[in-house]
Amino acid sequence: MSSDPWGRVDETGTVYVRTADGERVVGSWQAGSPEEALSYFERKYEGLVVEIGLLERRVKTTDLSAKDATAAIEHLRQQVDEHHAVGDLDALRQRLDKLVQTVEARREERKAAKAKQSDEARKAKEALVTEAEELAASEQWRAAGERLRALVDTWKGLPRLDRKTDDELWHRFSHARSAFSKRRKAHFASLDAQREEARKAKEKLVAEAEALSKSTDWGPTAARYRELMTDWKAAGRAQREAEDDLWNRFRGAQDVFFQARGEVFAERDAEQRENLTRKEELVIEAEKLLPVTDLKAARAAFRSINERWEAIGHVPRDARPKIEGRMHAVERAIQESEESEWRRTNPEARARAAGLTGQLQAAVDKLQDQVDKARAAGNNAKADKLAKELEGRQALLDQALKGLQEFGG
Repeated sequence: MSSDPWGRVDETGTVYVRTADGERVVGSWQAGSPEEALSYFERKYEGLVVEIGLLERRVKTTDLSAKDATAAIEHLRQQVDEHHAVGDLDALRQRLDKLVQTVEARREERKAAKAKQSDEARKAKEALVTEAEELAASEQWRAAGERLRALVDTWKGLPRLDRKTDDELWHRFSHARSAFSKRRKAHFASLDAQREEARKAKEKLVAEAEALSKSTDWGPTAARYRELMTDWKAAGRAQREAEDDLWNRFRGAQDVFFQARGEVFAERDAEQRENLTRKEELVIEAEKLLPVTDLKAARAAFRSINERWEAIGHVPRDARPKIEGRMHAVERAIQESEESEWRRTNPEARARAAGLTGQLQAAVDKLQDQVDKARAAGNNAKADKLAKELEGRQALLDQALKGLQEFGG
């Protein structure tokens, strides 16, 4: 018989292993010596040790699932429990029990991690849904559309939730995207309709602008072009290609008109500057008539100057007030001379002036006589009062005499 600390072989070749519960039969060995039998079953034990060690490392260092780890443990436990090896089988059982605890702890950790990941994914998807629903009401079509596409990519990168929750959130998310797409489509359809209306309106404006481009009715046509420009701005934008083409035609028609007008105005301005030079010469000639010494000659000369003045035509607008003001000043001076001459030679007016002077002279003489009598009588108060009245009548008389002198009397 042969034995070691963990097993023995009896006389019949039966191999036993020692455990905490007593000896257990390992197997029968007839092919060789008892030492060879023990060595064979000890190697089988070492094999179990290696397998358990490998499983321990896999559980600790890899993402081996709890299900696969448990199956591997049960497989090894079955081999240990069958007692087909010689060694410290109780120690192996303890290691397997500890490994079960480790797997269970890892299972709980993974369950908690998965629950945390699921909660984070749920919150992330809820945030995506909330943002998508806010974007659904946006009118920033490009920015909102790009952001919604980015949200879809983010959604795809998140873990799936339980089917019910995931489906509910996806339904809200998808509905928000659809609502935005529907509003954007309606907006651009409306915009296309508006642009088509703008194109039609601008076609009419262009047609009128082109029809006016040959007009020589400068003022009204220029005013109409300003109105057409106001209408153009109010019409809104057409489609880009049509807008550019219509604008080029509209602008080109205006350019034709305003270039022609500019050429005409340039020629007119040159003519008006020449007119100004000629009128300045006439004003100088007219101003030489002042002061008026010979009314008849001055009147005839001014009439001749004025006829030549009227024949000349327009001068530049900014120079008109000054040059016309000088001419009018000469005309007024001649008119005043005519009025003065009329007053001087008018018999009726002279008679009225002479009559008034005579009346005032009589009144002055009468008052002077009354003043003298009052003073002679010693009534100075009455004399002073009459003297003041006399002073006023004398002033009127002096003024009347001056007017009579203008009539040569």
